[in-house]
Amino acid sequence: MFRQGDILIRPIAESVVPEAVRALPPAPRDARGRMVLALGEATGHAHALAGPGTLRKGGPAGPDHLHLPEGGRLVHEEHAPITLPKGWYQIVRQREYVPGSVRPVAD
Repeated sequence: MFRQGDILIRPIAESVVPEAVRALPPAPRDARGRMVLALGEATGHAHALAGPGTLRKGGPAGPDHLHLPEGGRLVHEEHAPITLPKGWYQIVRQREYVPGSVRPVAD
């Protein structure tokens, strides 16, 4: 497992990636051509990867999934870069309790 700030990156076996996830369209890349796993609401900084791969968004209730056929390098302006080996990953955002609700942590 890998962690960068409020993002948890869990390797998963290709055999357990649900067909419903594979059928999702890849998330669009940002203007710089990066796959953005999470964007900081307060700072505008991003947990992002450049290079080959696809990010499939699971929606507000489900986790996102990342496929890196050649591996990749996750970068963020305030954290050390992380080198990810090739494979499939489940992306989980850290959440926090605020009286009356649960929300993603704002980086």
